[in-house]
Amino acid sequence: MTLSPTVWKKRIKTMVRYRLLWLNSVPLFLTLLALVIITAFWSTHYTWQNALNDVGSKLSVANNSIDFLQREQSAELRGFVESYYFQKKFENKAPDFESWVSQQAGKYNSDFIALHPASYMNELPSSLVNDMKIGMSRTFFQVMSEKELADINPKLKQQVWVTNKEDGSIEKRGLISRTLIPIFDHKGALTWIVDSGIILNNSTLLVDRIRDLIYPSGDLPSNNIGTVTLFLDGLRISTNVPLHTDFANKELNQGRAIGTKVSPEVKAQVIGVGERWVNRAYVYNDWYISAYQPIKDMNGDVIGMLYTGYLEWPLLKQYLQNLLEAGITILITLLLSTFFVHRGARDLFQPIEKIHFVVKSVQLGKDVRIGDLGLDNSHELASLAQQFDNMLDQLQLRNLEIQRASKELESKVESRTASLHEKTVELEQYIKLLKQAQDKLVMSEKLASLGELTAGIAHEINNPTAVILGNAELIKYELGEEAHVIAEELETIMEQIDRIRNITRSLLQYSRQGGIQDEVTWQYINPIIEESVTLVRTGAHKRDIEVEFDFEQPPRVEVNRHHLLQVLVNLQMNGIHAMNSKGKLIIRSRTWCHEGVEFGAIIEVEDFGCGIAGEQLNRIFDPFYTTKRDGTGLGLSVSQSLLSQTGGEIKVRSQLGKGTVFTIYLPTKTEEQQYHNLVG
Repeated sequence: MTLSPTVWKKRIKTMVRYRLLWLNSVPLFLTLLALVIITAFWSTHYTWQNALNDVGSKLSVANNSIDFLQREQSAELRGFVESYYFQKKFENKAPDFESWVSQQAGKYNSDFIALHPASYMNELPSSLVNDMKIGMSRTFFQVMSEKELADINPKLKQQVWVTNKEDGSIEKRGLISRTLIPIFDHKGALTWIVDSGIILNNSTLLVDRIRDLIYPSGDLPSNNIGTVTLFLDGLRISTNVPLHTDFANKELNQGRAIGTKVSPEVKAQVIGVGERWVNRAYVYNDWYISAYQPIKDMNGDVIGMLYTGYLEWPLLKQYLQNLLEAGITILITLLLSTFFVHRGARDLFQPIEKIHFVVKSVQLGKDVRIGDLGLDNSHELASLAQQFDNMLDQLQLRNLEIQRASKELESKVESRTASLHEKTVELEQYIKLLKQAQDKLVMSEKLASLGELTAGIAHEINNPTAVILGNAELIKYELGEEAHVIAEELETIMEQIDRIRNITRSLLQYSRQGGIQDEVTWQYINPIIEESVTLVRTGAHKRDIEVEFDFEQPPRVEVNRHHLLQVLVNLQMNGIHAMNSKGKLIIRSRTWCHEGVEFGAIIEVEDFGCGIAGEQLNRIFDPFYTTKRDGTGLGLSVSQSLLSQTGGEIKVRSQLGKGTVFTIYLPTKTEEQQYHNLVG
């Protein structure tokens, strides 16, 4: 009984059994159809790409064989030149030397061996001339004309003739693998050039040797052939491509296609552009899977091509046969799969109906389970039923998962808060650095304002001081021997005048902030430190102070030598005065480095005196601030001002009753020069 399409359509829509059969069969059919298409496409692409890769690799092997031939040629000629008989005839200047050399070609697998005088270099390219002069041998490909070959040996010119099978013309040039070796006499003068050549025109030995190497027996299907060809320009001069290809009649597989031309598209790419060709190409009378690469002479110019390949049709025939076999296999698989799907649909019907009933019951709010379906535990429907039963149980775990998610959220909030705290700490550090910069700016403004005032005061004090000094000296002169009566008073006047002059000198120095009086030069700081110590050594000895050095070898820095000397003397005298008697003054020099970057030099002046109170540390660099009864309060202020002119700085740390350390930071370059380096 045959059912109409309408009946089948109704059954598929309303009955689970037929719908299930339809839903399983159609995807299977479509999957197998897609598999056939994908397999066909993939195998086509893979087979073709593999064929191109294969012929490309065989071309590389063929090229290596050509290179090996040339190395072998060079080695044999080198062996001939170094042989006993050659050297003997060369040293004895045998009259038959040239003719004897030309007769040795056959023994050394060459078509000719010639001996050229040193003047032959005039006929060689400059690149070869340089190599000959330094005694270097060269092996290369060269296209030689009929005349060049006749000059070497008249018998060679007809050996290279190749008849063009298209127009009957004759190619009289030859593609030669040539080796040149220079010969020098005992004085080191170039005497001869030994020339060896292998003619590739009409030669079958090389191409057959390469073919047997890259296409061994069994490498290709039984009805396919591998071929190798050498071209001069676009003309085949040596090949094993057959003139006729007929696999039904092996006798027609005879002859060689010497004298035929390469296809125009291949010639344009390989000869014209100098690039490899790896693709299908029409070779003489059939399509081949081919690979071509240019052959270049000693100047890098393309003079020919090297080819290898094999027939395309046998490969295509085998591919189609394999594709047909795969299609038949897939079709049989499809029929068997449809049969087993139909049989299995009956076993699936009842479990699916039970699952459907439970789903409807759950939708109505009933607490039911599917339970055992009577199937094996590994059955997919049994697993589905078990998973559905577990689903209700898993819903109870939802609240726990929500709580866990809440905890994870809190953890993330804490992590973000910690990150924000780190940013806050960094911001506080930046604010602290900004505060320090502002303090320095305020100090600079104070020094600039006071500079003008102190300059005026210093000049005004110097004038009456000079008058007092002159009158005191005049009194001493006028009294003569009677001056001893008031000698003590005169000495006191002189000392006070010197003190006034020292104060005014400091004031004048302080007023010159920003203007470097002496030249800024590159200096090593250790010699300057040693010089400064000599200036304070007398004062140190009077107080029984020992000066100790702790020197490294810091780099040179740009400083005003006299200013740095003045600063060091001032710091050392402050340290000596801080120790009443019997103490030690330590002076150190270091390289100023930070995080592996070298910035300049550091000088430390450490005393073990009374120290400085914490509330005074922030004021010791203020102008006119002093803790000494006879101090001016300008020493540290002037020192800081002098160093700032070249980008330097003084820092201090101190412990009351234990001592003080003044640290001088001297950059490698002044800030002004660094600015010019950046903008210039």
